[in-house]
This record gives sequence, structure tokens and C-alpha cells, in this order.
Amino acid sequence: MTMKQQQVVVCAVLVLLAMAGVASAASCNVGQLTPCASALATGATPSASCCSSLKAQQGCFCTYAKNPTYARYINSPNAKKVVASCGLTVPRC
Repeated sequence: MTMKQQQVVVCAVLVLLAMAGVASAASCNVGQLTPCASALATGATPSASCCSSLKAQQGCFCTYAKNPTYARYINSPNAKKVVASCGLTVPRC
């Protein structure tokens, strides 16, 4: 492989990595936490569907916690209980 071909490959990999980061940020959708609504409101044991949704959205917790619309729900004692019940940890944001 020539030096120019190597540079093209490196550039392509960097573009793909950058696109993956954008896709990851775009995948944060608080609506996907709907299965957790009752558990978050009451502190009840979360359903398997809720835990699955939380695991899928785990990388978004800090984004939600910093959003004034969602912060009071995400930072609530019930939310921490639900997250722990699903075997996840609450990140430090």
C-alpha cells in the first residue's frame, strides 16, 4: 500500500469514527424511557422492558440530567432506585 493510499484509509476511518459519535449522540431519545414511567414515579420495581430501555439509554443519562426539563426526574431518589434495580450505576456527571 502506498503512502497516499494509507492516508486515504486513515482519513476514511476518522470520518467513520466521527460519524459514529454523531449517531451515538443522536440516539439519545428520552421517549424510549416510557416503559419506566411508573417505576420512576413511584419507585416500584422496574419491568424487564424498563431495564432494557435504561441499558440502551445509559450513555445518555448525563445529557438528560443536565436538561432542566428532565433533571428532576433523572436525579430523583426513585430514578436512582430504578437504575440500581436494573443493575446499572448512576454516572457522575
